Amino acid sequence: MSKKYLTNARIILEDEILNDSSLLIEDGKISAINPESAADAEEIDLAGRLLMPGMIDLHCDALEKEVEPRPGVHFPLDFACAQADKRNACAGITTVYHSLSFANEELGVRNNQFAAEIARAVHEWHPHGLVDNRVHCRYEITDETGVPILKELLSERSMHLISMMDHTPGQGQFKNMAAYRDYLTRTYKKTAEEVDAIVERKIESASGAYDRMQELAQAAHAAGISVASHDDDSAERVATMHSIGADISEFPITLEAAKAAKEVGMSTIFGAPNILRGKSQSGSMKAIEAIHEGVADCLCADYTPASLIVAVMRIPELSDLDLPAAVRLVTSNPAKAAKLHDRGSIAVGKRADLIAIGEPGGLPQVSDVWVNGHSAYRVRYDHG
Repeated sequence: MSKKYLTNARIILEDEILNDSSLLIEDGKISAINPESAADAEEIDLAGRLLMPGMIDLHCDALEKEVEPRPGVHFPLDFACAQADKRNACAGITTVYHSLSFANEELGVRNNQFAAEIARAVHEWHPHGLVDNRVHCRYEITDETGVPILKELLSERSMHLISMMDHTPGQGQFKNMAAYRDYLTRTYKKTAEEVDAIVERKIESASGAYDRMQELAQAAHAAGISVASHDDDSAERVATMHSIGADISEFPITLEAAKAAKEVGMSTIFGAPNILRGKSQSGSMKAIEAIHEGVADCLCADYTPASLIVAVMRIPELSDLDLPAAVRLVTSNPAKAAKLHDRGSIAVGKRADLIAIGEPGGLPQVSDVWVNGHSAYRVRYDHG
């Protein structure tokens, strides 16, 4: 692999920014920062742009929309994977965990068999990807049929993260039956009778949910994979998820839940769209409030990959965090949460997953992307 010598950059390290600096890439890894020599290397002048680690997105369900852009309209899975891959590359996300929901037959593209097909398609596309494409399986804990399918994906190495969801109305994201009915009716065009049947099945299956979660969490940890809870709404809920070994709390709904997760050593994840919009789509805790309170460890793209870099660059304007601390929310912190030890920071020996940032019209945008030392994306703006 040829050497690359990135010059005239503002390099964002874990705790500081190095101005007018350079970096050497060899064999897919960072071999030196401000090297004394870069003989035989291809020089790339970054013209003063910021250089930071490639972003790691632990939760993005945009691939589901690539597969099914309209209800009942499905694209070939390799085509959908290719489009999602390119979207992530140009967004500066060099490691993406595509979030796929496993919820029996109740939610269209999110039913178990279809979701498993998509997971396997991501795995098959991986050798061709511009970025590191991984799978985050979202298990609906009231579904008795999902466990064997998920364990099969785990054995095939087609799963890289698992989260436990409970969308039963009355808690979590759906605080009452009206909110749940509206979601299923609006998003999945369910009739009142179909909603009643779904709720009845959830209630009937709830009794064995804890044992199923525990079984899956143990299998995931044995494979070296992190386990996440989802929409924790109380300290009691966090305690339950911690008892099965959950490592991550995704989208804690209240400050109480977020603080409880931090107290037991769980990493927390909030959505970047929440930062840009200034609110949660379901009326839950604002991500910027979590940052103010010191309970936010990671940001994820959630459903919009392009939102991540803009949110990161805006955080220093909205909070007391400086830019290196904001960058950690999408780099070293998610790397640690997902047990990825080879990436997430600019340091000698780490994978050369890197992105450069331009500012056309004052809007932070990714101009260059390197994944494992290879150029994955490059664009030039007239200004910035």
